Amino acid sequence: MPDKIEKVNAYVDGGSRGNPGPAAAAFVLTDNNQNQLQAKAFFLGKATNNVAEYTSFIKALEAAKRFKPKEFVLFSDSELLVRQINGQYKVKSDLIRPLFTKAVDLLDDFENWKVYHVTRDKNTQADKLVNQALDLGRDVEMKTKNKKNQKPIRLAVLISGGGTTLINILEYIKKGQLNAEVPLVISSRSTVAGVERAKTAGLNVKIIRKKDYPDIDQFSKALENEIKNEKIDLVIQAGWLCLWKIPDKYMDRVMNIHPALLPSFGGKGMWGHHVHQAVIDAGCKVSGCTVHFCTNEYDKGPIIVQRTCPVEDDDTPDTLAARVFEQECIAYPQAIELFQEKKLLVQNEIVKIKQ
Repeated sequence: MPDKIEKVNAYVDGGSRGNPGPAAAAFVLTDNNQNQLQAKAFFLGKATNNVAEYTSFIKALEAAKRFKPKEFVLFSDSELLVRQINGQYKVKSDLIRPLFTKAVDLLDDFENWKVYHVTRDKNTQADKLVNQALDLGRDVEMKTKNKKNQKPIRLAVLISGGGTTLINILEYIKKGQLNAEVPLVISSRSTVAGVERAKTAGLNVKIIRKKDYPDIDQFSKALENEIKNEKIDLVIQAGWLCLWKIPDKYMDRVMNIHPALLPSFGGKGMWGHHVHQAVIDAGCKVSGCTVHFCTNEYDKGPIIVQRTCPVEDDDTPDTLAARVFEQECIAYPQAIELFQEKKLLVQNEIVKIKQ
């Protein structure tokens, strides 16, 4: 049985060459980080387009149930099907009505679900699978890459506070949603809660305080030595408040997450509640988080991932911080995985994500 995950996305498509004629139905399932869970097409023999579309819907629901997600989101390029499922258009066909009833019954098994219409150009993988099944005259399944056979990425996590981002990353690793290990945690403070949390988790924790070194060069060298000794692939700043000189060899190998949408509300002094108060004072209607590669300036460097959330009229820095942190918990693991899969290309200080 697959591990339980928070959210499953399904991209579905069905098609018939003749209407009725040879038909096929396909689905592609992904998790919240767009990791592929399953992709399969079914050759249906002679059927109509609408039957094929509903069959793809039902097959996706049946497959998604095995993952027991809290949320199920489905995307179809059949506007008719989407409107019917959402109660905006009545099912008139006697051929489709039993399939509609079965689909609705299956949706009841999910705590939260949404069904959206997308254009065909946003649904290319499912469409491709349908055509493969039609060309071959049989079912087709796309093999899902087994990430457990990949070497885990080695992370050094730099903290200066409570370590909540570190704990989130550890949770992703524990659930099998991030193929990584944390052989090194460095804290710039000795008495913060993050140190105890890291030690409780059995991690190797080093205390490197800026005030214990005569200048930033020696402070930076101490960090570099620990990172080099552990053969770290990627450095993760997680609530790290100290500027350090990143060696050339680690450029584009150090990430930071900022609790606002850079380049706005960044720079020295823009951390914690200061950021959220500034967002509220500016009257912003949207905030969020930014994961970026680090440079030797505060909150500069190429942007990798951004996620947004609303700013409510009655928000305080604490309530907004909680909403932003929900997005941080998704964005950072996503950025780490993109790095691990070598999908991040930096050109002219802009990150391009390779497909």
